[in-house]
Amino acid sequence: MANLDPQAKLYLEIFSQMPAIHTMEPQAVRELFSLAPPVEIELAAIEKVENRLISVGQDAEINVRIYTPEGQGPFPLFVYYHGGGWVIGDLETSDASCRMLANRTGRIVVSVDYRLAPEYKFPVPVEDSYAALKWVSENATAINGNASNLVVGGDSAGGNLSAVVSLLSKDRNGPAITGQILIYPVTALSYDTKSYFEFQNGFGLDRDLMIWFGNNYLNNDEETSNKYVAPLLADDVSKLPPALVITAENDVLRDEGMAYAERLKEAGVKVETICEQGLIHGYFTNMAVFPERIKGSISRIAQFLREINQEVTSKF
Repeated sequence: MANLDPQAKLYLEIFSQMPAIHTMEPQAVRELFSLAPPVEIELAAIEKVENRLISVGQDAEINVRIYTPEGQGPFPLFVYYHGGGWVIGDLETSDASCRMLANRTGRIVVSVDYRLAPEYKFPVPVEDSYAALKWVSENATAINGNASNLVVGGDSAGGNLSAVVSLLSKDRNGPAITGQILIYPVTALSYDTKSYFEFQNGFGLDRDLMIWFGNNYLNNDEETSNKYVAPLLADDVSKLPPALVITAENDVLRDEGMAYAERLKEAGVKVETICEQGLIHGYFTNMAVFPERIKGSISRIAQFLREINQEVTSKF
């Protein structure tokens, strides 16, 4: 029997009553989630929230949401990429968690509404994410941020995009990233680890659903070996930013997240890992169900980022 947090059990009982997402069309899934009634939750106090439209090239624009904490700037920066298998999710998905991140880390959090598959398949979400990173770095002063202390992070597909933009930043010589926060990230699309079979049904993110996400995201099977899809397969992961890798115990993605952390360690990258016991995929952005566990994870993130702040400060 799986070790399940009581709140996770309750959540899974409700989730099991939903239609099987992998049998639906992406737009129908988005519409289904949009019909969910709003749930009242306590929002962390911050100074302001601002939505902006930014250019990502070739006459394309995307939305970003900027969360500014209370206090005096310029603030260190945190570029956040939401989850949803590159197919679903938006700025609202991670809103409460991003507010808490800004509140507890003292960073300006910029949440990125990259374009979604299958309308915009790989590499569009990757290039949108990288363009947003560049925009934040280049416009740091205008938003009261400090471009010399910029981290990336995200959950699930957003964790994947965080790892990928870290690779891109190295390959394209910037912008400089001082840390990466990878929350149950997708690091490969092989669907064959031990955790994939241990939790393939009944734990929220089923194996069939991950395959559905991958099929909607990619143009062909050959792309599963592209390092900007599967950073675990990158030939060289040295000289990447320090990483905090958070996995959930009862999650198909657990083992590949841990495997990526191990690859980074072997390459000499500073890495810290946390496996959140009893939890399931998706907990980090579900403030209505997992508020205390999210607070716990964000406390660990804040501690990791304090260490980065000290390292950045010592360089000047």
